[in-house]
Amino acid sequence: MKYQKAPEIKKQIRVLVKELNYTHIKVNNIHCIRSFDAKTRAYARIWGMAKLFKEVVGIEPHYIIEVISKRFDKLDRREQIKTLIHELMHIPKTFSGALLSHRGPHHRINDREVEKILQSLK
Repeated sequence: MKYQKAPEIKKQIRVLVKELNYTHIKVNNIHCIRSFDAKTRAYARIWGMAKLFKEVVGIEPHYIIEVISKRFDKLDRREQIKTLIHELMHIPKTFSGALLSHRGPHHRINDREVEKILQSLK
């Protein structure tokens, strides 16, 4: 699989974080890549950094948002934005490097919730 930095996705993330007022997200610690030849049905995925790196090595938490080129690039602009919002929703308020699951006791990450957030932007 090949990867390439995706500065245009990073720019979209920067705008979304500001518009959504996601003050817990450290945009400088979010990295965006585009992958090619990925064997997944996903449009995008997010990768966190284990707490161990922070505790043992002293590295601040970082996240990588990967867009799957063959799927994400075919989406219209609205669906791309929804996909990026979905990925941002996986980042906990603690910005610890961990990832939130799709269903937790106090949150849901699904199309309905993403749609609510998207509507709040308009």
